[in-house]
Amino acid sequence: MTIDYNSVRADIRKLADESIRPNAAHIDETYTYPRQNLNALAKEGWNSIFLSKQDGGLGLDFVSFAIASEEIGHACASTGLVYVMHSGAFKTIQLYGNEDQKTRWLKTARDGLVGTYSTSEKASGGHWWYNFSEASRDGDDYLLNAEKSFTTSSGQADYYLVQTRTPGAKGPTEISFFIADGKHPGIKSGVWEALGVHGNHSGPIRYENVNVPQKDRLGEENQGKDIIYHGVSPVYLIGLGAVWHGVARAALEEVVKYATRTTHQDFNRSLSDYQVLRQQIGEAKILVSSLGPWQADLARQLNELEAAGRPQGEILLPLTEFKVHAAEVANKVARLALDISGGYGYKRGLLERLFRDARAGIGMGPSNNIAREWIGKGQVGLPLELFEAGGE
Repeated sequence: MTIDYNSVRADIRKLADESIRPNAAHIDETYTYPRQNLNALAKEGWNSIFLSKQDGGLGLDFVSFAIASEEIGHACASTGLVYVMHSGAFKTIQLYGNEDQKTRWLKTARDGLVGTYSTSEKASGGHWWYNFSEASRDGDDYLLNAEKSFTTSSGQADYYLVQTRTPGAKGPTEISFFIADGKHPGIKSGVWEALGVHGNHSGPIRYENVNVPQKDRLGEENQGKDIIYHGVSPVYLIGLGAVWHGVARAALEEVVKYATRTTHQDFNRSLSDYQVLRQQIGEAKILVSSLGPWQADLARQLNELEAAGRPQGEILLPLTEFKVHAAEVANKVARLALDISGGYGYKRGLLERLFRDARAGIGMGPSNNIAREWIGKGQVGLPLELFEAGGE
């Protein structure tokens, strides 16, 4: 099937402009979870972008997903991050789930059902793949007792992909994934207060005696390491990078508008008449332009790996490089936008919000510091073994 990516971008941009962007300021000001935006996406099939058309999805690919994540992030970073986490959880079930799980959790996405990952724990900090919590057995089923430090859509998701050690685990690599129903009374979310991305509700969450039936164990016991490398990470990383790409574009576009329409009447010169400001705009444009081709190339590689039946984690390090660079670009362009716009950018408003939102990209797992260590290990020929001492 040939996909017209220009039409994909036009369609998602229209929806973002009409249904997502108008809510962005309110979401930021009130910490409102973007359920309204997600419902608008679900209605048009974007929440089931990877699902075949005959099953109710859009039947699109990784290039389309990256475009959608970019355009949604361009309109509202909070919605973009929630969308990426949902789509990642969705794709992980698609890759590792059984037919019953796919029917119950995926084919209902058009009805607004939202999923997310729940992985990181306070004890292991930014090493979100390393868990100390451990599931226990409840007959043929499982009980989850765990505290997760950052879970996007905490307290809001309809289901959580919970990563934890397998009952009786003998080491950190004996990990399993479970699909926990968001309506379970033992799931208790904490308060989300942060510098930016106020709507993504990436707060702490506790699982207290949460029963998970055997039918909602994702994959086999102890398959978690494989799921992390080849299921969770690829979708997550290309999606995150695309969201920060969208944020960077938004900051550049807004500051160009401001610079060209704002005139200093004492000299009758617009901001864009000043060479130093034009050079800063040029610097920002060069940075933003570095992201699009790289994003598209990585997404095409994910398509090719999937078509060949090969693990998408084969390009884990290039995807990590893209995430790092996209987050850095978003931060640099947002800072340049504040420099160019002066006091206007510093006031509460779009540029100020984009500056705060962009900062989240540096710390989101893998944080840029941890990610650079992964990349550096790859360059000097050291193995990326995340579950050994010093394994970051």
